[in-house]
Amino acid sequence: MPEGAAMKKKYLYTQNRELSWLRFNLRVLEEAADDSIPALERLKFVSIFSTNLDEFFMVRVGSLFDISAGAPDQTDNKSGMTPDEQLNSIYQVIPGLIERKKRIFADVCSALEDKGIKDVAYDELRPGEAKYIADYFNDHILPVLSPQIVDSRHPTPHFQNKMLYVASLVKGKNNKKCIAFVPVPEVLPRVVTLPSEGRFIRTENIILRWASTLYGQYKQEESCVIAITRNADVSFDSDKFEDAEIDFRNHVKKILKKRAGMAIVRMEIGGSISSAFMKELLKIVNVKNRQIYKDTTPLNMKYVFELINRLPERLRRPLCYEPYVPKWPVDLEPGSSMIEQIRQKDRLMFFPFDSVEPFIKLLNEAADDDKVVSVRITIYRLASSSKIVRALCRAAENGKEVVVLMELRARFDEENNIAWAGMLEEAGCKVIYGIENYKCHSKICLITLKEKGRYRYITQIGTGNYNENTNAMYTDLSIMTANERIGADANMFFRNMLTGNPDGEYKELLVAPGDMRDSLFRMIDEEISKGTEGYICLKINSITERGIIDKLAEASKAGVEIKMIVRGICCIRPVIDGETENISVISIVGRYLEHARIYCFGRNEDAKFYISSADLMTRNLVRRVEIACPVYDEGIKDTLRYILSVQLEDNAKAGILQPDGSYIRKKCAGTLNTDSQKEFMEKTLHGTEPVEKKQKGIKGVKGIFAAVFCRACIESRTGNLL
Repeated sequence: MPEGAAMKKKYLYTQNRELSWLRFNLRVLEEAADDSIPALERLKFVSIFSTNLDEFFMVRVGSLFDISAGAPDQTDNKSGMTPDEQLNSIYQVIPGLIERKKRIFADVCSALEDKGIKDVAYDELRPGEAKYIADYFNDHILPVLSPQIVDSRHPTPHFQNKMLYVASLVKGKNNKKCIAFVPVPEVLPRVVTLPSEGRFIRTENIILRWASTLYGQYKQEESCVIAITRNADVSFDSDKFEDAEIDFRNHVKKILKKRAGMAIVRMEIGGSISSAFMKELLKIVNVKNRQIYKDTTPLNMKYVFELINRLPERLRRPLCYEPYVPKWPVDLEPGSSMIEQIRQKDRLMFFPFDSVEPFIKLLNEAADDDKVVSVRITIYRLASSSKIVRALCRAAENGKEVVVLMELRARFDEENNIAWAGMLEEAGCKVIYGIENYKCHSKICLITLKEKGRYRYITQIGTGNYNENTNAMYTDLSIMTANERIGADANMFFRNMLTGNPDGEYKELLVAPGDMRDSLFRMIDEEISKGTEGYICLKINSITERGIIDKLAEASKAGVEIKMIVRGICCIRPVIDGETENISVISIVGRYLEHARIYCFGRNEDAKFYISSADLMTRNLVRRVEIACPVYDEGIKDTLRYILSVQLEDNAKAGILQPDGSYIRKKCAGTLNTDSQKEFMEKTLHGTEPVEKKQKGIKGVKGIFAAVFCRACIESRTGNLL
């Protein structure tokens, strides 16, 4: 095959990860356009879209800048594009996204205004409001402002990442023009509520109005709000400091300081400005035209959550989702020992529909149980106020050995994790900082008990972080088991982590970077051997790993039916004739962030199920420590089948990935919509009777869901999956 044809075939069923991510973020923005969603929730989706895009520029665009500088000819193995070609494609796509955001934001603001909530421009202030804001400016804002002229005697200020600045084109006595800046201080509230209920003005707009009074002898000609985005892709390569005397925690602190001064990758300008203003601005901000974005919507949308919290209940409540309180699983007795209940049978929790409290109760019980000798846990992200940390500290204070594998390199949570690591150490916990060259992203907790001279294990393995805040916002799975084989593997895992061995051997768990990828290949090959009887269902956040993509394409060509639920980046393009025609992909974007990972290989009773912390990305399978846990309990398998089947039927929040990489809405007019997250909120995934009292003859899906589903409903739900 000629080289050109071979290269074309290589990329026939794959797409660039950055462009795929931008399409996912567009789906987030489309939720804001859905007028069936409460108006303040729609505003949140605009904010989430904007914050996602900010981080995309900081991390992905930032890393492409670095690669372009160091390895300009390196090509992406899914598209063949060089770093600069990828950057050009990104910069071409962004303006269209900004335009859609403008229209959707305007629609949302109009809907909010109809309900009595208005983002007031300065010239829309009523007479009494104008005086109120003038007084507010003088009393509360002016004292903390630091305006600066940029000229030969006043150097260019350091622009902090994503801080808002009011920039002005000013003219001095000699008629020479220059730029003046005033940062919008972060100590100020992002919005100022007006005396009239529901009306507010953003702080940057107040400063923008009064900026002309700040520069003394200089006369302001025009002004605007700007924001600078910097590369925040800080490298924590540990091979630079192999010296054992170096404190890794202090090293991370030093590296974080670099983030503030890294290269500028984007400049946002609030509205249109003159060419003269732009010319002067570009003398100070070193960016190319493709990196400049003019946007009439707020340049920092983080004000949205502050605003919602400050609105009166009367206005806020009807415009937000109905509050949902995660439920304590009905098949767990709150007053009984968690350890004993887990010994009766494996337990599955599905967040945020289930409460995280049973796991916290388990940790507290372990902290006080005389039979417990140790608690070991991996931590990637924690809540700002963590019950989990408090339980670990109490366990250490009670004389238990507590080992915490704390990942200090969790992006944008580094400082938080450094603080928690110090607190844990002070309480007597042994804290280690992962393995050289590998981020520890696994979610595992091992409780070891000594009873009658023998060691027993309770193991918890999850798909999401030990973070009570995100447990209420992300969909995640958590298994708690007394399985001795899994416990022995968990014990070996922590031993390997403590001795710096990422390639240990395990009998039950799949562990990256060791054997997880090879094990996935083997299970895909098993389905390939079945031909058209083969079946694979994967629920993940992202798929970018070229080897896995090619193996799935091979399975598709062998006739294996492959169904995928991929929330975000999906570098495999489905339904390509002769390549991926048996692969279908949907993405669900809804009230909660889809974060659970489920791997299913095979049908019916022969199906193998795993839950995992790992997405099918090169970074997860090669450069991180990850765990996939097998599911042996038949009831839990049925629960996972049910979860997958409901999500595959979702036609309210699902988008169907097309061969060209775009998505179309699955929602169809005139049909009864299935909103999978709503269904999980309304239906329990747990039996309504204690396990020991269930009818012995009822097994599987029917037994688990008999309390909430009729048989026909159950069969219709699981038919597509089975």
